[in-house]
Amino acid sequence: MNLSIYTDGGSRGNPGRSGCGVVVYDDKNNNVFQQSQYLGIKTNNEAEYFGLINALNWLSKNQSNYPIDEVTIFMDSQLIIRQMKGLYKVKAQNLIQYFTNAKDIIRDLSFSVSFCHVLRHKNKLADQLANLAMDQGET
Repeated sequence: MNLSIYTDGGSRGNPGRSGCGVVVYDDKNNNVFQQSQYLGIKTNNEAEYFGLINALNWLSKNQSNYPIDEVTIFMDSQLIIRQMKGLYKVKAQNLIQYFTNAKDIIRDLSFSVSFCHVLRHKNKLADQLANLAMDQGET
């Protein structure tokens, strides 16, 4: 089984109230999991990494529940995608721990994980979930 995972994170202010969203689709395009989480005060890039790490944690906890062969993670953050692919170094001190955490989780998975950049309009549900989380944090 191949899974497609869409993640997004955002911040209202940078840093500011932030949230992330995750959506997991199976190879028949069924939505098998989605999550919206308020993160408190974070930067945009930190929120993007939280979305990715939440997705990876879900994979780690559920890898025995699905016969997963490979996973493609779609994000609209070129920075995070390029860092995860090893094309960019992680220079920002506040992101190093998130990058390392994500790499550690991937290393322990029993299948391959690849990354693909998508434009925001192709990441709508994850974006909506991130915005929902930010809305909830404002109340």
